Parts: sequence; C-alpha cells; structure tokens
Amino acid sequence: MRILIDECLNWRLGRALTGHYAVSVQRMGSSGVKNGELLELAEKNRFDAFLTGDRNLVFQQETTQWRISVVVLEAPGIQLHHTLPLMTKVLALLTSLRPGQVVRVRP
Repeated sequence: MRILIDECLNWRLGRALTGHYAVSVQRMGSSGVKNGELLELAEKNRFDAFLTGDRNLVFQQETTQWRISVVVLEAPGIQLHHTLPLMTKVLALLTSLRPGQVVRVRP
C-alpha cells in the first residue's frame, strides 16, 4: 500500500509502516499545499491512504469524493512520541481501508 504522511506529522512514522511504501509530504516536495489540493495530488500519484493528525480535515473536505482513504491520528499531540505508538493500530487496519473512508485511530 502507498501511504502519504501529512506535513503536520513526523516523517519517521513511515519507518514503522513496514511492508508499505510511506513518504512524507515534504519529501514529495509538496509542503504548504492545502488539504483539498493535497488529496488530489495524492490520488494523481496513486497513493492509497493519507495519514494525518489534522482532526478538522474531515470537516473541511468531502472525503467520500476521493479514491484515497484518510487515517486521522487522534493522539494527545502530533509529536512523534505521541503518534508512533499508534502505528501498530494503523498497520492492522491498512488492509481493510476502502476508498473515501475516514478512520480515526486513538490510543
């Protein structure tokens, strides 16, 4: 599975997503791109899932129109020490994601 990591999250989360291709928005050269345009760009680049810490994304975007799934990390903070422990749960749900689906992952 191809996973795009939002710029609000630490790029090192990709290391924990073993067996998947994970890249950060920054590494892709798309820093500063707004969410709607970013999701469109992710689809064009054939990503399957977008990993974010932005809890407001689902209120700002009509995610059902996208072929990409959105995984929202609802940790106490977006720092690596808060989000890295959630990667086990993320890995477990990746294979069951459907296009346009939004999944919230909590500690």
